Amino acid sequence: MKTSAEFVNTETKNKAEIIFKKQKEAYLKEPYIPYEKRMDILMRIEQILQENDDKICEAICTDFGNRSLHETKILEISTSIMGLRYTRKRLKKWMKSQKRHTSLVFFGGKNKVIPQAKGVVGIVTPWNYPLFLALSPLTCAIAAGNRVMIKQATNSQSLCQLLQEKFSDNFSEDMISFLPDVPAKDFSSLPFDHLIFTGSPEVGKTIMKTAAKNLTPITLELGGKSPTILADDFDLKTAVERVMYAKLMNAGQTCVAPDYLFVPQKKLEGFIEIAKTIVSSRYPSLETKDYTSIIDEKAYQRLLFTLEDARKKKANIINLIPAPQSNNELQKIAPTIVTAVNEEMTLMQNEIFGPLLPIMTYQSLEEVIEYINLHERPLGLYAFSNDRVFLETLIKNTMSGGVTINDCAMHVAQHDIPFGGVGNSGMGQYHGYEGFVEFSKLRPVFKQAKKALAITPPYGSTFDKIYRLIKKIKWIS
Repeated sequence: MKTSAEFVNTETKNKAEIIFKKQKEAYLKEPYIPYEKRMDILMRIEQILQENDDKICEAICTDFGNRSLHETKILEISTSIMGLRYTRKRLKKWMKSQKRHTSLVFFGGKNKVIPQAKGVVGIVTPWNYPLFLALSPLTCAIAAGNRVMIKQATNSQSLCQLLQEKFSDNFSEDMISFLPDVPAKDFSSLPFDHLIFTGSPEVGKTIMKTAAKNLTPITLELGGKSPTILADDFDLKTAVERVMYAKLMNAGQTCVAPDYLFVPQKKLEGFIEIAKTIVSSRYPSLETKDYTSIIDEKAYQRLLFTLEDARKKKANIINLIPAPQSNNELQKIAPTIVTAVNEEMTLMQNEIFGPLLPIMTYQSLEEVIEYINLHERPLGLYAFSNDRVFLETLIKNTMSGGVTINDCAMHVAQHDIPFGGVGNSGMGQYHGYEGFVEFSKLRPVFKQAKKALAITPPYGSTFDKIYRLIKKIKWIS
């Protein structure tokens, strides 16, 4: 006999399968969505955000326990709206077929590439930026002419219920559908034409295995320990202001947050003292609404364990604000710098995803590069320097998903450059034109000339002459 939980799982799985079937049938009936319709959909998505911004903020705050309303508006709603507007402004150009050169042996023929929708796109979003990480890939997928199903995290159900309500009022299920309560495994097992997942590398591997059963192409946006390097030539106060802002937005629960920092030995104490002044002025207490809570009890306890593990292994724990280290009721942990760290600490082994910043000192750029390259490739890399040689050496000798110079994480908010990971931090990329391409099939079309050179049997001397000619030609197309 099935339990009530099993009945719920079966019901939600069947719901997902039903909607997928509807979207697939709608795609087959209308495989090419015209420009005007895509523009209308993108405009209506923006209207939903504009008309429900306060409700969205409240829903996300409810899911977190406390999430800064201002951060939601800045980091999620504003960025989503800007992405929609950027896409609408350029969509007509992106949708045009592209002329391509033909090889000389096909003189008179014509080549072109037509961007066409893949079909039904599945989006699996995390809880840390539940709106932006749903809306950004949704924008790209709709621009490319797809139909979209979105599965949000269990910790984002208030937001998911709100978005399901608002989107179902504006769109039919066969175009865009938000699905509350569907397990990620059931969702990712559907035979999507493309699937994008944002989350941890461990879960990403599972999602990829599941998707592989259907040969579903996949985009993985994962995390990683993004390094930050402060060079000796850069203004210390400016660096502290920017590093600590990026580290503490969303209380560090950001996939591109600076995960650890390298500073010159002589600047360590100065960095800490300036950080105390700046952070305590921004977050005077744990009670401030501007400082976000840790998402749930499990994550909160994990961070407390991480901090205690570092303390037991002789790290220096520096609380940056005049408040207790943590507050169980608010589920908040004070902004903290950790020095004297080593590889045995959990802090240096796993992505932190919280308001703890380990700082290491260095003598040469070579030792920084060596350390970075001995670890998994991160989603972001951040360098503070005005020295061109320093920056070029660092960038050319390391690999990361993206780079921000003289700030942290800001490459994610740029709509004209792609966003994506590499290696353990992900595969594929989206935002802007690259997002349009990611969710499109660039379909090559060759049209033969009326009178074409035909090389057919019997080959004989004519073939030999043509072949000798081909070998001599240095410019083929």
